[in-house]
Amino acid sequence: MEGIIATPEFQVSLLLFAALGGYLLASRINQSAVVGIILVGLLIGPSVLGLVSYNEFVRGLAHLGAVVLLFVIGFEFKLKDIVRPAYAFIALIGVIVPWVGGYATAVWAGMDFSTGLFVGTALTATSIAITANVLQEMNKLQTDAAKAIIGAAVIDDVLSLIALAITGDVVAGAFHPSVIFFILLKVIIFILVAGAVGIFIVSRFLVKLDNTPFVAKYPEFIFIFAMTFAFLYAMIAEIVGLSAIVGAFIAGISFERLELRKSLDVKEGAEFLKIIFAAIFFVSLGVVADFKALTLDILPFLVVLTIVAIVTKVVGCAIPARMAGICRKDSLIIGFGMAPRGEVAMIVALIGLEQEYIGQAVFVAIIVMSLLTTLITPIIYRNWFFKDEYCEPSPEI
Repeated sequence: MEGIIATPEFQVSLLLFAALGGYLLASRINQSAVVGIILVGLLIGPSVLGLVSYNEFVRGLAHLGAVVLLFVIGFEFKLKDIVRPAYAFIALIGVIVPWVGGYATAVWAGMDFSTGLFVGTALTATSIAITANVLQEMNKLQTDAAKAIIGAAVIDDVLSLIALAITGDVVAGAFHPSVIFFILLKVIIFILVAGAVGIFIVSRFLVKLDNTPFVAKYPEFIFIFAMTFAFLYAMIAEIVGLSAIVGAFIAGISFERLELRKSLDVKEGAEFLKIIFAAIFFVSLGVVADFKALTLDILPFLVVLTIVAIVTKVVGCAIPARMAGICRKDSLIIGFGMAPRGEVAMIVALIGLEQEYIGQAVFVAIIVMSLLTTLITPIIYRNWFFKDEYCEPSPEI
Protein backbone atom coordinates (compact mmCIF):
# COMPACT_ATOMS: atom_id res chain seq x y z
CA MET A 1 0.00 0.00 0.00
CA GLU A 2 2.82 2.40 0.87
CA GLY A 3 4.35 1.73 -2.53
CA ILE A 4 1.15 2.79 -4.28
CA ILE A 5 0.87 5.98 -2.21
CA ALA A 6 4.42 6.95 -3.15
CA THR A 7 3.83 6.67 -6.91
CA PRO A 8 3.65 9.89 -8.96
CA GLU A 9 0.26 8.86 -10.35
CA PHE A 10 -1.27 8.59 -6.90
CA GLN A 11 0.36 11.79 -5.70
CA VAL A 12 -0.93 13.81 -8.67
CA SER A 13 -4.42 12.31 -8.50
CA LEU A 14 -4.59 12.99 -4.76
CA LEU A 15 -3.38 16.58 -5.18
CA LEU A 16 -5.96 17.25 -7.88
CA PHE A 17 -8.67 15.50 -5.88
CA ALA A 18 -7.74 17.75 -2.97
CA ALA A 19 -8.05 20.76 -5.26
CA LEU A 20 -11.56 19.64 -6.23
CA GLY A 21 -12.40 19.35 -2.57
CA GLY A 22 -11.00 22.83 -2.07
CA TYR A 23 -13.38 24.26 -4.65
CA LEU A 24 -16.32 22.56 -2.93
CA LEU A 25 -15.21 23.85 0.46
CA ALA A 26 -14.70 27.37 -0.89
CA SER A 27 -18.19 27.34 -2.36
CA ARG A 28 -19.61 26.07 0.91
CA ILE A 29 -17.98 28.80 3.01
CA ASN A 30 -18.33 31.45 0.27
CA GLN A 31 -14.62 32.19 0.02
CA SER A 32 -12.01 32.35 -2.72
CA ALA A 33 -11.00 29.02 -4.24
CA VAL A 34 -7.45 29.68 -3.01
CA VAL A 35 -8.63 29.55 0.61
CA GLY A 36 -10.52 26.29 0.14
CA ILE A 37 -7.69 24.59 -1.73
CA ILE A 38 -5.06 25.57 0.84
CA LEU A 39 -7.26 24.36 3.69
CA VAL A 40 -7.76 20.98 2.03
CA GLY A 41 -4.00 20.89 1.47
CA LEU A 42 -3.61 21.25 5.22
CA LEU A 43 -6.02 18.36 5.69
CA ILE A 44 -4.17 15.88 3.46
CA GLY A 45 -0.71 17.07 4.52
CA PRO A 46 1.38 16.26 7.60
CA SER A 47 -0.74 18.54 9.79
CA VAL A 48 -3.74 16.16 9.79
CA LEU A 49 -3.95 13.03 7.62
CA GLY A 50 -0.37 12.81 6.38
CA LEU A 51 -1.34 11.43 2.96
CA VAL A 52 1.04 13.75 1.11
CA SER A 53 4.40 15.17 2.12
CA TYR A 54 6.20 18.12 0.62
CA ASN A 55 8.73 16.01 -1.27
CA GLU A 56 10.76 16.95 -4.33
CA PHE A 57 8.05 15.70 -6.68
CA VAL A 58 5.32 17.83 -5.10
CA ARG A 59 7.69 20.76 -4.83
CA GLY A 60 8.52 20.50 -8.53
CA LEU A 61 4.87 20.42 -9.56
CA ALA A 62 4.10 23.36 -7.29
CA HIS A 63 6.97 25.33 -8.80
CA LEU A 64 5.62 24.67 -12.30
CA GLY A 65 2.21 25.81 -11.10
CA ALA A 66 3.53 29.15 -9.90
CA VAL A 67 5.43 29.68 -13.16
CA VAL A 68 2.42 28.91 -15.37
CA LEU A 69 0.16 31.03 -13.16
CA LEU A 70 2.32 34.14 -13.52
CA PHE A 71 2.79 33.51 -17.24
CA VAL A 72 -0.99 33.65 -17.66
CA ILE A 73 -1.29 36.72 -15.41
CA GLY A 74 1.30 38.47 -17.57
CA PHE A 75 -1.07 38.38 -20.55
CA GLU A 76 -3.25 40.92 -18.75
CA PHE A 77 -0.57 43.60 -18.43
CA LYS A 78 1.60 45.93 -20.44
CA LEU A 79 5.13 46.62 -19.23
CA LYS A 80 4.31 50.31 -18.80
CA ASP A 81 1.46 49.37 -16.45
CA ILE A 82 3.83 48.06 -13.80
CA VAL A 83 6.95 50.21 -14.22
CA ARG A 84 6.17 53.44 -12.38
CA PRO A 85 8.11 55.36 -9.72
CA ALA A 86 5.23 55.20 -7.25
CA TYR A 87 5.29 51.41 -7.32
CA ALA A 88 9.00 51.42 -6.51
CA PHE A 89 8.28 53.73 -3.57
CA ILE A 90 5.53 51.41 -2.32
CA ALA A 91 7.81 48.39 -2.64
CA LEU A 92 10.76 50.08 -0.91
CA ILE A 93 8.83 51.15 2.17
CA GLY A 94 6.97 47.84 2.04
CA VAL A 95 10.29 46.04 2.43
CA ILE A 96 11.93 48.27 5.04
CA VAL A 97 9.02 48.34 7.51
CA PRO A 98 8.47 44.54 7.60
CA TRP A 99 12.21 43.93 7.87
CA VAL A 100 12.43 46.17 10.93
CA GLY A 101 9.30 44.57 12.36
CA GLY A 102 10.60 41.05 11.82
CA TYR A 103 13.97 41.81 13.35
CA ALA A 104 12.34 43.50 16.35
CA THR A 105 10.04 40.52 16.85
CA ALA A 106 12.97 38.12 16.85
CA VAL A 107 14.85 40.30 19.36
CA TRP A 108 11.73 40.45 21.53
CA ALA A 109 11.64 36.65 21.49
CA GLY A 110 15.23 36.52 22.71
CA MET A 111 16.79 35.36 19.45
CA ASP A 112 20.30 36.21 18.34
CA PHE A 113 21.42 38.72 15.72
CA SER A 114 21.70 36.23 12.83
CA THR A 115 18.26 34.77 13.45
CA GLY A 116 16.77 38.25 13.69
CA LEU A 117 18.23 39.22 10.33
CA PHE A 118 16.75 36.17 8.62
CA VAL A 119 13.36 36.59 10.26
CA GLY A 120 13.31 40.20 9.09
CA THR A 121 14.33 39.14 5.58
CA ALA A 122 11.55 36.53 5.46
CA LEU A 123 9.02 39.26 6.22
CA THR A 124 10.21 41.44 3.33
CA ALA A 125 8.92 38.95 0.77
CA THR A 126 5.64 39.17 -1.13
CA SER A 127 4.05 36.27 -2.99
CA ILE A 128 2.77 37.81 -6.20
CA ALA A 129 1.19 34.49 -7.24
CA ILE A 130 -1.38 34.44 -4.45
CA THR A 131 -2.80 37.93 -4.83
CA ALA A 132 -2.65 37.85 -8.63
CA ASN A 133 -4.70 34.66 -8.74
CA VAL A 134 -7.30 36.03 -6.35
CA LEU A 135 -7.60 39.26 -8.34
CA GLN A 136 -7.97 37.29 -11.56
CA GLU A 137 -10.62 35.09 -9.97
CA MET A 138 -12.54 38.22 -8.96
CA ASN A 139 -12.03 39.91 -12.37
CA LYS A 140 -10.10 42.78 -10.78
CA LEU A 141 -6.76 42.48 -12.58
CA GLN A 142 -7.30 45.64 -14.62
CA THR A 143 -7.97 47.89 -11.63
CA ASP A 144 -5.46 50.54 -10.61
CA ALA A 145 -4.88 48.76 -7.31
CA ALA A 146 -4.08 45.49 -9.07
CA LYS A 147 -1.56 47.18 -11.35
CA ALA A 148 0.07 48.79 -8.33
CA ILE A 149 0.22 45.46 -6.50
CA ILE A 150 1.79 43.63 -9.44
CA GLY A 151 4.26 46.43 -10.15
CA ALA A 152 5.26 46.79 -6.50
CA ALA A 153 5.47 43.02 -6.03
CA VAL A 154 7.92 42.64 -8.92
CA ILE A 155 10.12 45.37 -7.42
CA ASP A 156 9.62 43.82 -3.98
CA ASP A 157 11.10 40.61 -5.34
CA VAL A 158 14.22 42.51 -6.37
CA LEU A 159 14.50 44.26 -3.00
CA SER A 160 13.95 41.00 -1.12
CA LEU A 161 16.74 39.46 -3.16
CA ILE A 162 19.02 42.31 -2.14
CA ALA A 163 17.95 41.95 1.49
CA LEU A 164 18.71 38.23 1.38
CA ALA A 165 22.14 38.84 -0.15
CA ILE A 166 22.96 41.52 2.42
CA THR A 167 21.76 39.33 5.29
CA GLY A 168 23.87 36.39 4.17
CA ASP A 169 26.97 38.54 3.76
CA VAL A 170 26.50 40.39 7.05
CA VAL A 171 26.06 37.16 8.98
CA ALA A 172 29.13 35.73 7.24
CA GLY A 173 31.05 38.94 7.91
CA ALA A 174 31.72 39.57 4.23
CA PHE A 175 29.32 42.37 3.26
CA HIS A 176 30.37 44.89 0.63
CA PRO A 177 28.17 47.66 -0.88
CA SER A 178 29.10 46.52 -4.38
CA VAL A 179 26.79 43.53 -3.84
CA ILE A 180 23.77 45.82 -4.03
CA PHE A 181 25.03 47.52 -7.18
CA PHE A 182 25.67 44.28 -9.06
CA ILE A 183 22.32 42.77 -8.09
CA LEU A 184 20.46 45.88 -9.26
CA LEU A 185 22.48 45.98 -12.46
CA LYS A 186 21.72 42.34 -13.29
CA VAL A 187 18.04 42.72 -12.54
CA ILE A 188 17.57 45.95 -14.51
CA ILE A 189 19.39 44.52 -17.52
CA PHE A 190 17.33 41.34 -17.38
CA ILE A 191 13.96 43.09 -17.13
CA LEU A 192 14.73 45.62 -19.87
CA VAL A 193 16.38 43.17 -22.26
CA ALA A 194 13.91 40.36 -21.62
CA GLY A 195 10.95 42.67 -22.06
CA ALA A 196 12.34 44.21 -25.25
CA VAL A 197 13.28 40.86 -26.79
CA GLY A 198 9.91 39.36 -25.95
CA ILE A 199 7.77 42.26 -27.13
CA PHE A 200 9.68 43.46 -30.17
CA ILE A 201 11.36 40.30 -31.46
CA VAL A 202 9.77 37.06 -30.25
CA SER A 203 6.17 38.25 -30.38
CA ARG A 204 6.55 39.67 -33.89
CA PHE A 205 8.36 36.55 -35.03
CA LEU A 206 5.46 34.40 -33.85
CA VAL A 207 2.95 36.56 -35.72
CA LYS A 208 4.93 36.04 -38.93
CA LEU A 209 5.32 32.35 -38.20
CA ASP A 210 1.57 32.11 -37.75
CA ASN A 211 1.09 32.92 -41.44
CA THR A 212 3.25 30.06 -42.71
CA PRO A 213 2.01 26.75 -44.16
CA PHE A 214 4.05 24.96 -41.49
CA VAL A 215 1.95 26.40 -38.67
CA ALA A 216 -1.22 25.78 -40.63
CA LYS A 217 -0.22 22.12 -40.64
CA TYR A 218 0.88 22.10 -36.98
CA PRO A 219 -1.24 24.74 -35.18
CA GLU A 220 0.04 23.61 -31.78
CA PHE A 221 3.63 24.59 -32.65
CA ILE A 222 3.42 28.23 -31.52
CA PHE A 223 1.80 27.26 -28.22
CA ILE A 224 4.66 24.88 -27.47
CA PHE A 225 7.10 27.61 -28.50
CA ALA A 226 5.43 30.11 -26.16
CA MET A 227 5.55 27.74 -23.20
CA THR A 228 9.20 27.03 -23.94
CA PHE A 229 9.79 30.77 -23.93
CA ALA A 230 8.00 31.14 -20.57
CA PHE A 231 10.08 28.45 -18.88
CA LEU A 232 13.26 29.80 -20.47
CA TYR A 233 12.58 33.24 -19.02
CA ALA A 234 11.76 31.64 -15.67
CA MET A 235 15.11 29.85 -15.73
CA ILE A 236 17.04 33.00 -16.67
CA ALA A 237 15.30 34.92 -13.88
CA GLU A 238 16.50 32.33 -11.38
CA ILE A 239 20.03 32.54 -12.78
CA VAL A 240 19.92 36.31 -12.30
CA GLY A 241 18.71 35.73 -8.75
CA LEU A 242 15.04 36.64 -9.12
CA SER A 243 12.09 34.35 -8.59
CA ALA A 244 11.29 32.20 -11.59
CA ILE A 245 7.75 33.57 -11.54
CA VAL A 246 9.03 37.07 -12.35
CA GLY A 247 10.63 35.73 -15.53
CA ALA A 248 7.43 33.92 -16.46
CA PHE A 249 5.44 37.08 -15.81
CA ILE A 250 7.65 39.09 -18.18
CA ALA A 251 7.23 36.34 -20.78
CA GLY A 252 3.47 36.69 -20.43
CA ILE A 253 3.69 40.46 -20.84
CA SER A 254 5.62 39.86 -24.07
CA PHE A 255 2.58 38.12 -25.57
CA GLU A 256 -0.02 40.62 -24.35
CA ARG A 257 -0.66 41.84 -27.91
CA LEU A 258 -0.08 38.52 -29.65
CA GLU A 259 -2.83 37.93 -32.21
CA LEU A 260 -2.80 34.60 -34.04
CA ARG A 261 -5.13 33.35 -36.76
CA LYS A 262 -3.97 29.85 -37.66
CA SER A 263 -2.42 28.69 -34.40
CA LEU A 264 -3.96 27.49 -31.20
CA ASP A 265 -4.60 30.37 -28.83
CA VAL A 266 -1.57 30.66 -26.54
CA LYS A 267 -3.43 32.28 -23.67
CA GLU A 268 -6.27 29.78 -23.79
CA GLY A 269 -3.87 26.85 -23.79
CA ALA A 270 -1.86 28.32 -20.93
CA GLU A 271 -5.09 28.88 -19.00
CA PHE A 272 -5.84 25.16 -19.13
CA LEU A 273 -2.34 24.36 -17.88
CA LYS A 274 -2.80 26.93 -15.13
CA ILE A 275 -6.00 25.29 -13.94
CA ILE A 276 -4.13 22.06 -13.25
CA PHE A 277 -0.74 23.22 -12.03
CA ALA A 278 -1.85 26.30 -10.10
CA ALA A 279 -4.30 24.10 -8.20
CA ILE A 280 -1.40 21.83 -7.22
CA PHE A 281 0.61 24.90 -6.21
CA PHE A 282 -2.09 26.07 -3.81
CA VAL A 283 -2.60 22.59 -2.37
CA SER A 284 1.16 22.40 -1.77
CA LEU A 285 1.04 25.56 0.36
CA GLY A 286 -1.21 23.71 2.76
CA VAL A 287 0.87 20.54 2.59
CA VAL A 288 4.16 22.26 3.41
CA ALA A 289 2.86 23.77 6.67
CA ASP A 290 3.20 21.11 9.37
CA PHE A 291 1.27 22.33 12.40
CA LYS A 292 2.29 19.21 14.32
CA ALA A 293 5.85 20.51 14.33
CA LEU A 294 4.81 23.54 16.38
CA THR A 295 5.65 23.52 20.07
CA LEU A 296 4.12 25.51 22.91
CA ASP A 297 7.38 27.41 23.30
CA ILE A 298 7.27 28.81 19.77
CA LEU A 299 3.54 29.61 19.67
CA PRO A 300 3.79 33.12 21.20
CA PHE A 301 6.50 33.99 18.69
CA LEU A 302 4.38 32.62 15.83
CA VAL A 303 1.32 34.64 16.85
CA VAL A 304 3.26 37.88 17.23
CA LEU A 305 5.25 37.25 14.04
CA THR A 306 2.07 36.70 12.01
CA ILE A 307 0.46 39.86 13.34
CA VAL A 308 3.63 41.86 12.72
CA ALA A 309 3.94 40.38 9.22
CA ILE A 310 0.45 41.50 8.25
CA VAL A 311 0.48 44.89 9.96
CA THR A 312 3.93 45.96 8.75
CA LYS A 313 3.21 45.02 5.14
CA VAL A 314 -0.20 46.68 5.13
CA VAL A 315 1.10 49.84 6.79
CA GLY A 316 4.38 49.80 4.88
CA CYS A 317 2.59 49.66 1.52
CA ALA A 318 -0.70 51.46 2.19
CA ILE A 319 0.87 54.65 3.55
CA PRO A 320 3.23 55.23 0.60
CA ALA A 321 0.37 54.36 -1.75
CA ARG A 322 -1.75 57.01 -0.07
CA MET A 323 1.15 59.47 -0.30
CA ALA A 324 1.31 58.74 -4.03
CA GLY A 325 -2.26 59.97 -4.42
CA ILE A 326 -4.04 56.62 -4.43
CA CYS A 327 -7.40 56.65 -2.64
CA ARG A 328 -7.67 55.20 0.86
CA LYS A 329 -9.56 52.06 -0.13
CA ASP A 330 -7.17 51.25 -2.96
CA SER A 331 -4.22 51.90 -0.65
CA LEU A 332 -5.55 49.32 1.79
CA ILE A 333 -6.21 46.90 -1.07
CA ILE A 334 -2.57 47.33 -2.09
CA GLY A 335 -1.39 46.85 1.49
CA PHE A 336 -3.30 43.63 2.02
CA GLY A 337 -2.45 42.49 -1.50
CA MET A 338 1.24 42.71 -0.63
CA ALA A 339 0.78 40.87 2.68
CA PRO A 340 0.90 37.21 1.51
CA ARG A 341 4.39 35.78 1.99
CA GLY A 342 3.61 32.38 0.47
CA GLU A 343 6.39 30.37 -1.12
CA VAL A 344 8.84 33.30 -1.20
CA ALA A 345 9.24 33.54 2.58
CA MET A 346 9.36 29.74 2.73
CA ILE A 347 12.37 29.77 0.40
CA VAL A 348 14.13 32.37 2.57
CA ALA A 349 13.41 30.28 5.66
CA LEU A 350 14.77 27.16 3.97
CA ILE A 351 18.00 28.97 3.06
CA GLY A 352 18.36 30.15 6.65
CA LEU A 353 17.78 26.62 7.96
CA GLU A 354 20.21 24.99 5.53
CA GLN A 355 22.92 27.51 6.40
CA GLU A 356 22.14 27.05 10.12
CA TYR A 357 21.29 30.71 10.68
CA ILE A 358 17.88 29.76 12.10
CA GLY A 359 16.75 26.70 14.00
CA GLN A 360 13.98 24.21 13.22
CA ALA A 361 11.48 25.94 15.51
CA VAL A 362 11.93 29.33 13.84
CA PHE A 363 11.79 27.65 10.42
CA VAL A 364 8.42 26.07 11.23
CA ALA A 365 7.12 29.38 12.60
CA ILE A 366 8.04 31.19 9.37
CA ILE A 367 6.41 28.47 7.27
CA VAL A 368 3.15 28.66 9.24
CA MET A 369 3.27 32.47 9.23
CA SER A 370 3.63 32.35 5.45
CA LEU A 371 0.54 30.18 5.21
CA LEU A 372 -1.54 32.37 7.52
CA THR A 373 -0.63 35.57 5.68
CA THR A 374 -1.50 33.82 2.44
CA LEU A 375 -4.99 32.99 3.70
CA ILE A 376 -5.81 36.45 5.02
CA THR A 377 -5.77 38.37 1.72
CA PRO A 378 -8.40 36.38 -0.23
CA ILE A 379 -10.67 36.37 2.82
CA ILE A 380 -10.43 40.13 3.29
CA TYR A 381 -10.76 40.83 -0.43
CA ARG A 382 -13.91 38.79 -0.85
CA ASN A 383 -15.62 39.82 2.38
CA TRP A 384 -14.61 43.45 2.64
CA PHE A 385 -12.88 45.36 -0.13
CA PHE A 386 -14.71 44.11 -3.20
CA LYS A 387 -18.22 43.85 -1.82
CA ASP A 388 -18.96 47.53 -2.35
CA GLU A 389 -18.39 50.01 -5.13
CA TYR A 390 -14.86 50.53 -6.27
CA CYS A 391 -13.29 53.91 -5.54
CA GLU A 392 -12.51 56.50 -8.18
CA PRO A 393 -9.65 55.76 -10.60
CA SER A 394 -6.27 56.81 -9.27
CA PRO A 395 -4.36 59.64 -10.92
CA GLU A 396 -1.47 58.80 -13.20
CA ILE A 397 1.44 57.91 -10.94
